Amino acid sequence: MTSKIATDEIASPYSQALLSLAQSKNFTEEIGADARSLLALFQENQDLQNFIANPFIKGENKKVLIRQILGESGNPYLRNFLLLLVDKRRIAFLEAVLNQYLVLLRQLNQTALAEVISAVPLSEAQQQAVVEKVLSITNARQVELQTKIDSDLIGGVIIKVGSQVIDASLRGQLRRLSLRLTGN
Repeated sequence: MTSKIATDEIASPYSQALLSLAQSKNFTEEIGADARSLLALFQENQDLQNFIANPFIKGENKKVLIRQILGESGNPYLRNFLLLLVDKRRIAFLEAVLNQYLVLLRQLNQTALAEVISAVPLSEAQQQAVVEKVLSITNARQVELQTKIDSDLIGGVIIKVGSQVIDASLRGQLRRLSLRLTGN
């Protein structure tokens, strides 16, 4: 198993190369959307992750799978890039490359990533309120929301933007109240 630092160091030049390619062809957003779709597919399918990362599976078999996943509707530059990762024996780092690409894309677009954890799914109005709050505390032009549901929160939300955490959950309020009452 490779460390996160080693993985990031290997993935970084590839993600930067993918962004340079996307910028030169004016496909940054399209490749970003495809990257998000691929990452979601990887999150849902452990077998797919294992297949791609397995060094004993022939590269040609991985290429066939990549072509099937992306199909004709996928961006041809991204497809060729992924096939290159197979040839360079770096396809095991696909998730890290795509995640770093999205980080670079957000930096390019001055977009803040806000992870929102709530007890129940947020309505459109609640999501808009979160976006406005994040815009007010950052210098970003846009906000990308990643929502997660955690019923243990009881109610409210936790918003994470970079290293900043805003805990407006009932669980967090109860914990803070408990700390005040016990004097810790």
